[in-house]
Amino acid sequence: MTTSERRIERLALPGVLTAEQTVATVAGIAAGQREDGAIPWFRGHHLDPWDHVEAAMALDTAGEHGRAGAAYRWLAEHQNPDGSWYAAYADGDHTAPTDRARETNFTAYVAVGVWHHYLSTGDDAFLDRMWPVVYAAVEFVLQLQQPGGQIGWKREADGTDVTDALLTGSSSIHQALRCALAIAEHREEPQPDWELAAGLLAHAIRRHPERFLDKSRYSMDWYYPVLGGALTGEEAAARLKEDWDRFVVPGLGVRCVVPNPWVTGGESCELALALWAVGQSDRAVEILRWIQRLRADDGMYWTGYVFEDDAIWPEERTTWTAGSLLLAVAALGGDEATAAVFGGERLPRGLEPDCCP
Repeated sequence: MTTSERRIERLALPGVLTAEQTVATVAGIAAGQREDGAIPWFRGHHLDPWDHVEAAMALDTAGEHGRAGAAYRWLAEHQNPDGSWYAAYADGDHTAPTDRARETNFTAYVAVGVWHHYLSTGDDAFLDRMWPVVYAAVEFVLQLQQPGGQIGWKREADGTDVTDALLTGSSSIHQALRCALAIAEHREEPQPDWELAAGLLAHAIRRHPERFLDKSRYSMDWYYPVLGGALTGEEAAARLKEDWDRFVVPGLGVRCVVPNPWVTGGESCELALALWAVGQSDRAVEILRWIQRLRADDGMYWTGYVFEDDAIWPEERTTWTAGSLLLAVAALGGDEATAAVFGGERLPRGLEPDCCP
C-alpha cells in the first residue's frame, strides 16, 4: 500500500466517509484548483486566502502534497509588498482582485497552512522558502493589534485601518500566531514580540469579550475561541456546553446564525474539530454524520440546508466546505499534522500577561 493509499484509508470514518468517497471528495477539491495553484471556492467564483489555505491543508491530509505545495507557491508569488493578500480574487486570478481590502485573519492563516504542510511532508526546503512569506504576513497582521490585545479586522483599499476586532477572526489569528511561533522555533529564530502579541491576544479572547464587535448571533463566535486554541480544557468544554442548544440542531448540524433555520457544512465541521480538541470525539463524529445530507453525487458538499423549507441553499459546492470535512476526519483519524495544528498541545503558547485585568 502506498503512502497516499494509507492516508486515504485513515480518512475513512464509519458513517461519514468510506475510502471510495474520500477519493471522490479529494478529486473534487483538486478539480477546483487552477493550473497556477489557486483554489477558488469553485471555478468561476472568487478565491479568498483563508479558504484557499483550508483547501490546501485538506489536500495534504490525502497525500496530495504536490497540489498543496502549488497552493502555497501561489501565495508566495502573489503576496502584496506589505505582507498581505487581498480579500478576494476573481476565480483565483491574481491580476483580478475583486476586494482590495486586506483582512488580518485571511493573511495570518498562511502560517497554519505552512506549518501543517511541513509537518505533513518534512520538507525543510519548503519551510525555508515560505519563512519570509510567513514572517511578512505576521508582521502585517500585528500592525493592526490594538492596545487591548485584539486584532483589527482589516486595512481598507485606501489604507485606512479598521480597528474594530472580530472574535472569530482574532481567534483564528491566535492559532496562526502559535503556528508561526512553531516555525520560528523550528528554525531557531525566536520572535519574542510575536510571543507577547499572542499572549495579549489570548488574554483578550479569554477575559475581554467587550473588546470585540458583538457577533454573538453567529455560531463561529461561539466555538472559535476553542478551535483557535485560546480556550482549552474545562473552560473550553464549558463554553461549548453553554450555547449548544442555541446553535446545534439535532440530526441536522450547526446553525450559521440564530435564529435563521439554516445549518451549514463548514460551521458543522469546524465545531466537530473543536469538539475533538476538547476530547469529545463521539460528539464530533455524530455532527459529521448529520451533515452527510449535504454530500453531492460528485463527492463535494453543498454549503448549507434550510430546514424549514427542506432546501439546499445556496446552490454551491465549495472547496473549503469539503476541505473542512476532510480536516475534521483527519484529526479524528489521528493524522499527526492535522492534530498538531488543531489540537495545539505541541504549539508554543504566547506570554499572556498575569498582571492585567
